[in-house]
Amino acid sequence: MSQADLLNQDPVFQLKGSMLAITVLELAHNDLARLELQLAEKVAQAPNFFSNTPLVLALDKLPDGEGLLDLSALMAVCRRHGLRTLAIRASREEDIAAATALDLPVLPPSGARERLVEPVEIIAARKKAEKPAEPVAKPTKVITTPVRGGQQVYAQGGDLIVLAPVSAGAELLADGNIHVYAPMRGRALAGVKGDTKARIFCQQMGAEMLSIAGQYKVSEDLRRDPLWGDAVHVSLSGDVLNITRL
Repeated sequence: MSQADLLNQDPVFQLKGSMLAITVLELAHNDLARLELQLAEKVAQAPNFFSNTPLVLALDKLPDGEGLLDLSALMAVCRRHGLRTLAIRASREEDIAAATALDLPVLPPSGARERLVEPVEIIAARKKAEKPAEPVAKPTKVITTPVRGGQQVYAQGGDLIVLAPVSAGAELLADGNIHVYAPMRGRALAGVKGDTKARIFCQQMGAEMLSIAGQYKVSEDLRRDPLWGDAVHVSLSGDVLNITRL
């Protein structure tokens, strides 16, 4: 076998399938003037997207009664805005004939559901324009008068700050932290809705009970603590209350 025969047997091409991202422009009306204006608006929002973008013109959703479509003029509008027509999708005979005359491939009407595509730049611009959500406020409840026995004070959704003495038999509750800048002789329950990161701060610990997220110590336990009567910081570690000096 000659060298020429060997060369002839060496393939010079391969046919391969590929899933390429092709933009489909689905035309809803035969109105090229409006199309020109609306495409210009889109290009202004995302110029990088409209730069030699491969395109399939979908004409199969055009309503009847809007006249004969000028396919050459339509392709020219698209080309002016950076869209390069590779093929059309059509079912009407006149559209197929126009594409054949322009040596343009014709794809059959699609029965698949296609998703609406927006350029990244447009999506980013919209998100920037949207006002960010306001953070949920967690109000702090401040008590400046003594809390008497039998009283209950609850700070819903936030912290509780007490600037006066808390008598025995009084009860302080908070979804968040509890601060008592005075003698604390009643009950203090922080993180009552399960916030294990809640804290209790007492200027003078003499409490009947301290609790964080359901874990508690009562006065019998607290009185044995060397920090009884001192300024303390109470936190939760696992299911154990830790009491440390402030």
